Amino acid sequence: MNINDLTSTKQFFLLAGPCVIEGEEMALRIAERVAEITARLGIPYVFKGSYRKANRSRIDSFTGIGDERALGILGKVRERLGIPTVTDIHETHEAALAAEFVDVLQIPAFLCRQTDLLIAAARTGRIVNIKKGQFLAPDAMRFAAQKVVDAGNPNVMLTERGTTFGYTDLVVDFRGIPRMQAFSHPVVTDITHSLQQPNLASGVAGGLPELIETIGRAAVAVGTDGIFLETHPDPASALSDAANMLPLDRLEGLLTRLVRIREAILAQ
Repeated sequence: MNINDLTSTKQFFLLAGPCVIEGEEMALRIAERVAEITARLGIPYVFKGSYRKANRSRIDSFTGIGDERALGILGKVRERLGIPTVTDIHETHEAALAAEFVDVLQIPAFLCRQTDLLIAAARTGRIVNIKKGQFLAPDAMRFAAQKVVDAGNPNVMLTERGTTFGYTDLVVDFRGIPRMQAFSHPVVTDITHSLQQPNLASGVAGGLPELIETIGRAAVAVGTDGIFLETHPDPASALSDAANMLPLDRLEGLLTRLVRIREAILAQ
């Protein structure tokens, strides 16, 4: 799989799934439903699921069901449903391991400048999705992307996920989408993490999920190449990022409306 497989249509592509792999039944249920919706709407789809969560506020926060088990589930989703998969990595040794089970390796925002990690991901030959650091200007992402390219891998995409605004809020500057597209790499907009409220006193991140569609509509209107979102059948019971995931039963309506916006823009 290469970047052209996602960008060869006029429609935006979608990276979507639960925050973290909680079990096989849940992962397959979400993947099957999203695959069904996106096939009908003509949206290229990549199933997303973190096999392990390394960036936790508290030591008692849920981190995963075990690396081998979770990666095996990602591989099963890919094999059984015939759809590509994406997961994030945090250390260099994870790149080759995760690449056996997924088609896209995602670099978390807070690690987007880690040269060794970017090079390790690049050398797997997988697509590398680099999330823009909450602390960086869009123009600075040119250098993160170039590290992957210089390591011999042109399959790079960049993800906007909001910029730190005060201590416990994020804001999306939609000027960043065309500015990063100028680097000749597809740009994805993360419409759920952009609404996260980190660093709350409780040690559990909050969120503003009621604004997911607002961010999604604006991103598509600006011309984003892809949408990233986290979804769960019952976000309130999710083991990670419960406060800012989209309920699975609301996904079809959201994507249908975003497709209409895309089509209206293309018709102009």
